[in-house]
Amino acid sequence: MPPVKPMLAKSQSAIPPALVYEPKWDGFRCIVFRDGDEVELGSRNEKPLTRYFPEVVEAVKANLPQRCVVDGEIVIVTGDSLDFEALLQRIHPADSRVRKLAVETPASFVAFDLLALGDESLMGEPFSRRRALLVDTLASSDSRVLLTPATDSVELAQRWFEVFEGAGLDGVVAKAPQLTYQPDQRVMVKIKHERTADCVVAGFRWHRASAAGTAVGSLMLGLYSDGEVLQHVGVCGAFSAARRRELIAELEPYRMDESAHPWGSGVTADVGDRRPGGVTRWNAGKDLSWVPLRPELVCEVAYDHMEGGRFRHTAQFRRWRPDREPTSCTYEQLERPVRFDLADVLSGA
Repeated sequence: MPPVKPMLAKSQSAIPPALVYEPKWDGFRCIVFRDGDEVELGSRNEKPLTRYFPEVVEAVKANLPQRCVVDGEIVIVTGDSLDFEALLQRIHPADSRVRKLAVETPASFVAFDLLALGDESLMGEPFSRRRALLVDTLASSDSRVLLTPATDSVELAQRWFEVFEGAGLDGVVAKAPQLTYQPDQRVMVKIKHERTADCVVAGFRWHRASAAGTAVGSLMLGLYSDGEVLQHVGVCGAFSAARRRELIAELEPYRMDESAHPWGSGVTADVGDRRPGGVTRWNAGKDLSWVPLRPELVCEVAYDHMEGGRFRHTAQFRRWRPDREPTSCTYEQLERPVRFDLADVLSGA
């Protein structure tokens, strides 16, 4: 019965041998619970996604057994690749908007584990058996409920890691064949891409777990587009407690009034929707306030994936770059993966 916390993965830098490998999907992690006409879509944080994806609910009814629990990922495909930005748009409070987008940008469910079938819990069974049963279960499913590819070949997994990124995937997941399903435990392995970029530091946020004004939480990152417009591309963090306190003094000389900042309310430059401080659909009460800085500092950050002009996840601070001019920090420096058709991913090519 829901909720069930999904099994998690820990990061490694290289693909380990003698495991089973799958592409790492870039969507919303989801555990599907079906009991006849009752369907619930559970998220990683155990909040239901059911109301946001009515087309996935219908797909589950059409393709999955009458009673089952399946772990997987909700994704949206645009053209030949995944579209995480379109997925974010689906988390909307208005039911009419949700229904409209369900038709315009329908989501699919990619299954990669089977937790229960009929009256039998499979969580204590080895992954090899769960995978075999999942393959049989989805043998006749349509394109709305998909089976993730899997292989025991390290060579093929390495090829997937190198080329599948062009279809919007962000790495490879590895599992031991004998692995039981362990909710909320990091017992799988994930291997993700890591690249570096030089970014403009144009602001910061206070650390939410510290007293106000006593520690820096994250740095606000920007890249220039069209030679003159500074776009907000994400944040970097992962600082020690001592470093968070030191950053206050380092950043103080660069603080400025928000109204004159490139991302400020007093500036009319066309920066699209790439400004910090907007309301998040996941938590409308979350404090996204930030402190503006003159865009004169440059730092090098490590990142794994860029989607829609932004870093998909929090970047990691590497070092300051006093030798770089801020205006030289553009999108042109970023490595662009070779395009790859998502249909080939699903075929296991």
